[in-house]
Amino acid sequence: MIGLTPALQGLARSEAQFNQAARTIARTPLSAGETDTVDLSAAAVALLTARNNFEATTKFIKTSDEMQQSLINTLG
Repeated sequence: MIGLTPALQGLARSEAQFNQAARTIARTPLSAGETDTVDLSAAAVALLTARNNFEATTKFIKTSDEMQQSLINTLG
């Protein structure tokens, strides 16, 4: 796979963001006050953003792989 270094770096960044958001959510006490609820909401948004970034990067890698395979098949 040619030129996928940025995509792989994107996957690593998404994983780091996902892990950080998950740690934040895990540390939030069950009897959360108003401030904790805001922090929890922000962490949930960060978690969803990281997931969406990961999915988008995965689709990019899959499409790149399919394009490369098509080129290889065309060239013989």
